[in-house]
Amino acid sequence: MTTINIQQMMADSGVAFGTSGARGLVSQMSGEVCAAYTLAFIHGLQLTKPGQKIALGMDLRPSSPAIAQACVAGIRQAGCEVDFCGVLPTPALALYALAQGLPAIMVTGSHIPFDRNGIKFYRADGEISKADETAMTGATVEVVAVDAELPAVNPAALAQFQQRYTRLFANNLLAGWRVGVYEHSSAARDVLKEVLAELGAEVVGLERTDTFVPIDTEAVGEADRQRGRDWAAQYQLDAIISTDGDGDRPLIGDETGEWLRGDIVGLLCAKFLGADTVVTPVSCNTAIEASGWFKQVIRTRIGSPYVIAGMEQVATGGVAGFEANGGFLAGNGLSVNGKPLAALPTRDSLLPALALLAMARGQGVKLSGLLQGLPQRFTASDRIQEFPTANSRALLDRLQADASAYRSLWGDSLGAPVDSDTTDGLRLTFASGDIVHLRPSGNAPELRCYAESDSVDRAGQLVTETLRRIAGR
Repeated sequence: MTTINIQQMMADSGVAFGTSGARGLVSQMSGEVCAAYTLAFIHGLQLTKPGQKIALGMDLRPSSPAIAQACVAGIRQAGCEVDFCGVLPTPALALYALAQGLPAIMVTGSHIPFDRNGIKFYRADGEISKADETAMTGATVEVVAVDAELPAVNPAALAQFQQRYTRLFANNLLAGWRVGVYEHSSAARDVLKEVLAELGAEVVGLERTDTFVPIDTEAVGEADRQRGRDWAAQYQLDAIISTDGDGDRPLIGDETGEWLRGDIVGLLCAKFLGADTVVTPVSCNTAIEASGWFKQVIRTRIGSPYVIAGMEQVATGGVAGFEANGGFLAGNGLSVNGKPLAALPTRDSLLPALALLAMARGQGVKLSGLLQGLPQRFTASDRIQEFPTANSRALLDRLQADASAYRSLWGDSLGAPVDSDTTDGLRLTFASGDIVHLRPSGNAPELRCYAESDSVDRAGQLVTETLRRIAGR
C-alpha cells in the first residue's frame, strides 16, 4: 500500500489538470498515478455507496488500455463496480452515464500527440467542475493495486449514442449524397459511418489507420488541408466528416474539401437547433454577435468547464455552447424539426456534423452555401509546439506590462491596440479591425495563436507571421 498526496503527485509526475481533465506524458502516467487519480475522483467527490457503478471508456491510443486497467484497479479498490464501455467517443460515454445516473471516467488525450494521454472525469450529472478538481487535487489516497484485467465490453453506451441521432433525423436525410469519412484513429470512426449510412448517405471511408493520428481541429495541418481537397475531387464528395481522437470535436469539409472553422460550425449548428442563448469562449469569431441570430451571447475562458458554467447560468430559452474547436454542447430547450433534443452538456462531434448536413439539405444548397450571408469575419489559429508554459506566460506578461511592447512583434503594421481582453491569455483588437489572441495551451507545452480579420488570407497571415516572429526571438 502506498499513501499518495495528489498535490505532491502532480508536482512529482507532471500529470496535472489542464482545460479538460488530467493530462501528461505516457511515460509519466504510471499505473500508480492513474489509480491514484481514480481514487481521488471517487473519494474526493464522495461517490462510494453499496453497488456504485462507474462507467469507463477509452480511445484508440496505444497507451489507453494500460491506463484503463489502472482505473479498473482503482475503481474496484474503492469498492465500486466497473461498467466497461470499451472504445467509444467521449460524448457517447457521457450520454450513457448521464442517462444511467452514473459517474464516468474516459481515458483519452483527445487531440494531443500520441506520446501523451489523459483521463477525463464525469459526475452522474455531467462533467466535473473546477471545484470538483480542487476536491480531487486536495485528496490523499491509499493505492493498493495498479493493474487489473479489463472487463467484457458493455455495448449499450455506443448503441444509445447511435440511436440518439438515427431517431432524431429522417432516415432519408442524406439520400443521394456521397459523404467521405476521414477515419484515421478516431474512436468515433465506426459509429460515424454507421449513422451516416443509416441516414441514407453513400459513405466513403478514407485513410483508416491503426497508428494514432493527433488531429487538432483548431490547427489543421497543410497535409490534411490538401488531403481534403484531393479526396473531394477524387471521390466527388458532397462533404467530408472527421473528428479528433476521442470524437468530441468535429472536422467538417465542404464539397470542395475545404475544412470549416469550428466556431462557424458552432454558429450554424446553434442556429439550426433554435438556440436563444449561445455560450462560447472569448477566442471564437465575433460573427456570432454580428449575425444577430441570438438573444444573448456569453463569452467565457477557453475550456468546456467554463462553457458549461456559463450555460448553467441561463434560466430560460434554448441554450447552446460551443468552442473554437467545433465541439458542441447541447443545453436545454433545443430541438430538431420540432423534436426535442435531450441535453448533453459535453463536447460532441456528431451533432454539429449532422446539423450542418441537415441544414444544407433543408436549404437546397451545398455545404459551402451555408456560409453565404454570414458576417465577413474570418478566423485562423495555430500553435508553436514544445514551447514551455513559463515562456508563454513571460511573453504575455511583457506584452501586458508595456503598452508599446506590441511593436516588438508587429511593428506598426496593425495600428495601435484599441482593446485588450485578458479573459484567457491576451486578446488584442487593433485599430485596423484585426484581432490577435495569444495564450498558453492548458493541455500541453504549446503557445496558441488565434487571429480574426476581414479575409481568410489576412487571418492566416496574422497567425503565421505572429508565430514566426515569436519563434525567432
